[in-house]
Amino acid sequence: MRINTLIIVIFFLTIQTLTAQKKSITISDIWKDRTFRTERLQALHSMANGVEYALQNFDASSRIGTVDIYNYETGQKERTIVNTDRIDGLDYFIGYDFGPKEKQVLLSTKIKQIYRRSTLGEYYVYHTETQKLTKISDDLIQEPTFSPDGSKIAYGKENNLFVFDIESGATQQITSDGKKNHIINGITDWVYEEEFSFVRAFDWNADGTKIAYIRFDESEVPEFSMDVYGEELYQTQQVFKYPKAGEANAKVSLHVHYLPQPGTRPITSREVDLVSNEGYYIPRIKWSKDPNVLAVQTLNRHQDDLRLVLYNAQTNEATLAIQDKDEAYVDVTDNLTFLEDNSFIWTSERDGWNHIYHYNDDGTLINQVTSGDWEVTDYYGYDATTNRIFYQSTENGSINRGVYAIKLNGKKKTPLTVTVGTNSADFSADFTYFINAYSDTKTPWRFTLHEARSGKIIKTIKDNQALQTLYSDYKVSPKEFFTIDINGEQLNAYMIKPLDFDATQKYPLFMYQYSGPGSQTVKNSWGGSNDYWFQMLAQEGYIVVSVDPRGTGLKGRDFKKMTQKELGKYEVQDQISAAQELGKRPYIDADRIGIWGWSYGGFMAANCLFQGADTFSMAIAVAPVTSWRFYDTIYTERYMQTPQENPTGYDNNSPLSHVSKLKGDFMLVHGSADDNVHVQNTTRLVEALVQADKQFTYFNYPDKNHGIYGGNTRYHLYKMMTHFIKEKL
Repeated sequence: MRINTLIIVIFFLTIQTLTAQKKSITISDIWKDRTFRTERLQALHSMANGVEYALQNFDASSRIGTVDIYNYETGQKERTIVNTDRIDGLDYFIGYDFGPKEKQVLLSTKIKQIYRRSTLGEYYVYHTETQKLTKISDDLIQEPTFSPDGSKIAYGKENNLFVFDIESGATQQITSDGKKNHIINGITDWVYEEEFSFVRAFDWNADGTKIAYIRFDESEVPEFSMDVYGEELYQTQQVFKYPKAGEANAKVSLHVHYLPQPGTRPITSREVDLVSNEGYYIPRIKWSKDPNVLAVQTLNRHQDDLRLVLYNAQTNEATLAIQDKDEAYVDVTDNLTFLEDNSFIWTSERDGWNHIYHYNDDGTLINQVTSGDWEVTDYYGYDATTNRIFYQSTENGSINRGVYAIKLNGKKKTPLTVTVGTNSADFSADFTYFINAYSDTKTPWRFTLHEARSGKIIKTIKDNQALQTLYSDYKVSPKEFFTIDINGEQLNAYMIKPLDFDATQKYPLFMYQYSGPGSQTVKNSWGGSNDYWFQMLAQEGYIVVSVDPRGTGLKGRDFKKMTQKELGKYEVQDQISAAQELGKRPYIDADRIGIWGWSYGGFMAANCLFQGADTFSMAIAVAPVTSWRFYDTIYTERYMQTPQENPTGYDNNSPLSHVSKLKGDFMLVHGSADDNVHVQNTTRLVEALVQADKQFTYFNYPDKNHGIYGGNTRYHLYKMMTHFIKEKL
């Protein structure tokens, strides 16, 4: 017994010595010095020949930007097709896109951010064979897009659509009624961009003779304004149309513009009649392989009835191909893919899990391609040569991702990369190769080249080994995955303990979550900046836990959609119950449990502290929604319907309704120029807390948007939050 005791003592002394020799992560490492910078493949484009790919590179010492071509199999650079040192009139470029024949490259400069996804920029067409540089417009423009033959560029400018002829330099204006905060042609409004995740609302048909576009009439949409303080004596205002829940949306209409052809009718446009298909929203348009057939996705306002309409631009007839209905809501995706015979691929949750379906060109179901109690999380495409579909899924566990191939008829499934962790693929144009991006909680992103036919690895392209070696010198604790039985569900969770964890001691618990519909924070992948911060907190003696409650994703339709009409009810119940259950563990101090979140996670953090006043002792809410009445129509009504229809769902689960219950320490943070979750949310909560005579800490970041970043901002924010945690927890 004495020998065993001695061995144990020596073991713990050895562990403590090794731990003491390792470095501690600092806020400066994460947000100022960027010590743990991860290398990635930047702006990869697979060339049409299937054996090469392009990468954008920048030499910091020479200030030269290039687009270089690499061989997939060897990884060697074959040639450089764009080099700013050899181009007169272009000192730099920020991004690039190839034309249809890859003889032209669209180069972007002077990019100016508008909202989350939208930008204005100066664009040039560079001819790789002649080295000719052609500027598209003297003005800043949006979403320039090549015609199928590469002869023209369509783009948006000042809410109108234009077509630029590259050879002649002539510009045709397609629309003329565009006006700020009134009419937008071919570019989405704020709420479509944010919630349907696209900006370009126009599309060329297969032979370049037609352009379909969506027109937004924002005239009746209420305006929202934000003060922008800057450094001037007087502030300015940003005024834009923002439809809050229950308010008027833009009226959308679909139009087809017919470009002039030799010997045919003059330029004309036609509005497409979709009234019979109840198209309140038009979240996607896409031309099929047939130059006359346009696929239009429409949604009703409740977003529980998604319809795929096929419009024939020659006969001016619209027919219903697919109707996807759900008692809660139907997600909009970008997975619609037309095959050469104009049959198409579609994904749906209609059997309770997200899966791939194959339909005939008229919408008749041919077969369900994938099935099972798991989710297809990404659809990569169809290879006609091998008759296979490539996709990513959760077949190896809801916190993992694997890449698979399967025949179009749903047979002969082949696992391609399924190492436990997160795998995602980027396929060559002809599906001969793919580059796999892999990581898990211990492995930074590793990029490897594989044969698409078998999944066999050919070579490692980039492995972030330097980061992994560097990271191993720090006090890094393993992220332990587990499930916790809460309110009748097995919820996914992870825990990070101090590296010198002692089960006989009691530790404060700090919980992180997002909890929004379909989201996931508990996943087996390299975590990035927040995970570095959690490791730093673990070094300071905190246990960090994240739990994905009911309503989050990747565990089937029923689990995800059970929070319908009650955002913030079941998720809050689960977080409080999880904290209480964790607090029973002998090594957790149940009197020192905190919670943190951003955006939806901030909404949750405030709610958990208020409603779980006897469970949580502190919370930090960053950029929180405080009432869904203040948030936009598309997101909010998808899950809550309108406030007029569901007032109790809105009010009963709002932090504003529970401020009187606050007992613990509360920090509230927001950016004053947040165009997404308006600072109005926080000012209303501040006022409610003041009137309830509750003490709290509030910090406002001037002119910062929803991301709260820029310059020293993130460093300041995380240092402030860390200080608050150390002081209050």
